[in-house]
Amino acid sequence: MTAVREALDGLGLVDHHCHGVVTAVLTRPDYEALLTEGDPWPGVSLFDTPVGTAVRRHCAPLLDLPAHTAPGTYVRRRAELGAAEVNRRFLAAARTAVFAVDTGFGADRLTPPQALATAAGGGATAYEVVRLESVAERIAADGVEPDAYGDAFREAARTAVRRPGVVAVKSVAAYRTGFALDPERPGAAEVTAAARRWLADGGPRLADPVLVRHLLWTAADLGLPLQLHTGFGDSDLRLHHADPALLTDWLRRTAGALPVLLLHCWPYQRQAAYLTAVFEHVYLDVGLTLHHVGPARARAVLEEALEITPYRKLLYSSDAYGLAEFYHLGALAFRRGLAELLQDRVDTGELALSDALRLASWAGRDNARRIYRFSDDN
Repeated sequence: MTAVREALDGLGLVDHHCHGVVTAVLTRPDYEALLTEGDPWPGVSLFDTPVGTAVRRHCAPLLDLPAHTAPGTYVRRRAELGAAEVNRRFLAAARTAVFAVDTGFGADRLTPPQALATAAGGGATAYEVVRLESVAERIAADGVEPDAYGDAFREAARTAVRRPGVVAVKSVAAYRTGFALDPERPGAAEVTAAARRWLADGGPRLADPVLVRHLLWTAADLGLPLQLHTGFGDSDLRLHHADPALLTDWLRRTAGALPVLLLHCWPYQRQAAYLTAVFEHVYLDVGLTLHHVGPARARAVLEEALEITPYRKLLYSSDAYGLAEFYHLGALAFRRGLAELLQDRVDTGELALSDALRLASWAGRDNARRIYRFSDDN
């Protein structure tokens, strides 16, 4: 084992963006539905994808099965062990010290933050990330007048982030409107008119461009780290609208107001890297991407992300959702991919070993600890 790989393997990662895991025993169709960001297709197994083969290769041994075991055998073994034991094994294998958990999607079927940390063991801790669209939609559901919406949302957002354990906010504007938005802060009259249109439709999912701009500027006023989904996502997304480079003008206007954390990024990791290189308050990760490409291709994605990204701007996340396997795969792919590319640079004289070890620690743990207000010393 190389020195860089050994250092990364011994590091308790900070997973700065993730979700809970399911606690129900899953049938094979239910399991396969969680393997994809899209919808299952009749007659096609989601095990026949890069992430499906990575599960069979790297996760099966943790269930006492041989690598590359058959999908049916894999799912049956999961059911035999039970969800609690399966979750414990994979979360422990990830060796994650700190979880920052987005609780804004599917919370009724997933473990809450503290339960996730408990299942991981080893003194792991967990914090909450507030999804701002969920805050807005609750206000609409509770009933609010259009002219009161702007102030009501700002106050509800402030209240939400004051809860114990909240360390960041998140927006899924990439899904709702995309990033080709007017970068200016909307005025009160503009917000009221937009709220009137939205609430007249029953206040369903927040997808009005003016109200999304209001949400993003409210995040800037809060000053907490803002996580932004960019790039790869499910079929509800128009991928070309999720290019983070479309945020350039807004990022220019919010410099110094808050840290902006670009999540996932693929296939726009190079555009995201540019933004981290020119804006002091912008950071990136390639979470979600890593377990979908698997350990075999993680290095390639990380190499592109690190072409010009300042070393203090790369973060680790799994974006694991539902399946505890994704915690293990994300951590494995990150550790292995980053170690391989850094060690090669050491071996060719491009990096001093001390610099490589420092970069590895920054990316896996220290950068996130500088940005977030964690109250532990993990």
